[in-house]
Amino acid sequence: MNEQFLHSDLTQTIIGTFYEVYNELGHGFLESVYERSLAIALRANGFEVFEQVDIPVHFRGDQVGDFVADLLVNGRVLLELKAAKAIY
Repeated sequence: MNEQFLHSDLTQTIIGTFYEVYNELGHGFLESVYERSLAIALRANGFEVFEQVDIPVHFRGDQVGDFVADLLVNGRVLLELKAAKAIY
């Protein structure tokens, strides 16, 4: 992994955990199934994980809305999961 990236050790472990979850579950489930399963697996690996985290979005000093992140890991890495039947 390239050490010049911020939190590269953490993100490398998150990606590895994602593959563990996917290899165990396989394909075809809704995003919510993968999200919950990944949260369980990350917590089992000792990470602090929050699900469906509200993050205020600001534009030029004004709050213009909220973004809901799927997962927040160790207060540092946001995960936005996507599940699709196919990628075109």
